[in-house]
Amino acid sequence: MNKMAEKKNLPEIRFKGFTEEWKENELGAIANFSKGQGYSKKDLVESGTQIILYGRLYTKYQAVISKVDTFVDCNGASNYSTGNEVIVPASGETAEDIARASAVVKSGILLGGDLNIIYPNNQVNTVFLAFIISNGKTQRDLSKRAQGKSVVHLHNSDLKEVVIHYPCYEEQNNISTFIKHLDHLITLHQSKYDKLVNVKKALLEKMFPKKDDDVPEIRFKGFEGKWGMKMLGTTKTYFTDGNYGEAYPSANDLTDRESGVPFLRGNNLSNGVLSKNGANYITNEKHSELTSGHLVEDDIVIAVRGSLGALGYVDKANVGWNINSQLAIIRTYKEELKGNYLIQYLLSDFGQKIIISKSTGTALKQLPIGKLKEINIPLTNIEEQSKIGTFFKHLDHLLFLQQQELEKLKNIKKACLEKMFV
Repeated sequence: MNKMAEKKNLPEIRFKGFTEEWKENELGAIANFSKGQGYSKKDLVESGTQIILYGRLYTKYQAVISKVDTFVDCNGASNYSTGNEVIVPASGETAEDIARASAVVKSGILLGGDLNIIYPNNQVNTVFLAFIISNGKTQRDLSKRAQGKSVVHLHNSDLKEVVIHYPCYEEQNNISTFIKHLDHLITLHQSKYDKLVNVKKALLEKMFPKKDDDVPEIRFKGFEGKWGMKMLGTTKTYFTDGNYGEAYPSANDLTDRESGVPFLRGNNLSNGVLSKNGANYITNEKHSELTSGHLVEDDIVIAVRGSLGALGYVDKANVGWNINSQLAIIRTYKEELKGNYLIQYLLSDFGQKIIISKSTGTALKQLPIGKLKEINIPLTNIEEQSKIGTFFKHLDHLLFLQQQELEKLKNIKKACLEKMFV
């Protein structure tokens, strides 16, 4: 692909060999329009004729639809896809959400009520048109035309007035194929990530004893004997709250972002991992003044306000960071209870249920340290704890790598959508 100088109706990045300016037209001049008919969620059955309802464009959005998993018994009021149309929801919750489109590339699928249907002429590729409507200037223009408050509406008359830019059909095909390939890679990586998440979830259920059991379903070879239960507050575990002070300097207030100390809050914790993405920062001087909240290796950070129950494990990369008042630190005595073992139990479904059950308050839930101490933990010997903790640490690393690759692909797609369209 060659970078293009800024000119009228030219994208920033193009495939080699294409130099002509893109055409500009109102959508109404190059397409015909129709509406979906009949059918709503209450008409769905387990098997029958495939149907697309407008809600699918929110719950299971796909830029390109070739098959669906929703069915109805066909009645007289029917509008079938031809495999050469673009659909846009006619109603939704927000103006931004409603301005999205999907290309239907298979014929014979019923198109349900509350769908706007666009049939472009032979100048415009349906997949390309779906990408245009769902991104960039066209998407922003369309969202401005949506009307309503609690429910917003978009009509074919609104779609007809939207101005779109498009190159020759061959270039449209190249762009569409490239973006579809990215979508395919994203789907594959998302599937791998989801499978790993499910593997971990299943193992967490089997490698800790279930309620009223004293041994787990699965153990590493060489370990036997019954497990015990112990309340966290009766162990040698140390607990400390985070620090108040949301007004401390943020990353943007520091002359040099890296000269400060990450000051973590609830949204910096996810699935046992700490991240400084979007974190506030405090100066080194302020960090030194604070008597609590300093992270050391093997600490567990837990959200006690806001994102209640979110957890993060402190490894070497996070040592020396600090936490705000939304968070607390659980620091175990290593010869009694391994931190990388404890966090895995707290991340499990049963661990999360216990955490939530200990929360207090109504409108604003919180988890006082006194309640944290009441959590019962299944305990085995330190060697087996270490084995379990190390195993899940490796699994978490694989999840982290897969998530990074997924985010990288999503960012590449986002950049392409911004630079490959006018």
